[in-house]
Amino acid sequence: MKNRTIITTISAIVLALFALLTLFLSSAVIFDWFGIRAKEGNYVLFIVWANFICSVLYLIAVYGFLKRVKWTVWVLLTALLILIAAFVALQFYIGNGGIYEAKTVKAMIFRMLVTLSFSLIAFFYINKQLKNPK
Repeated sequence: MKNRTIITTISAIVLALFALLTLFLSSAVIFDWFGIRAKEGNYVLFIVWANFICSVLYLIAVYGFLKRVKWTVWVLLTALLILIAAFVALQFYIGNGGIYEAKTVKAMIFRMLVTLSFSLIAFFYINKQLKNPK
């Protein structure tokens, strides 16, 4: 029981840091804070918006991790589906000659894997805990 609490708390902290970084970077590009938009190069706006929306969902999931509520996994899976849809759209965008940065593809794959990892942690350490409170 104690290990589950430690794992969910650490997950909440790491996810909060990831969410705040994502929120800052995506909103900085959207609203052109500190001239970051020019430094980003050929960013793809719908990817930036998908990341922004996911950052808000991540913050909601942080609360879910801390309270150990069942819906945490659903919030994270929603974020994952948004990222997958954006990634598929990015592939069409690239296929139609859209201008992009190669780091965008790598970052999206990384972000999807991170979100999947947190979803699995939420499933195994929150949802399973609620069913079997050992």
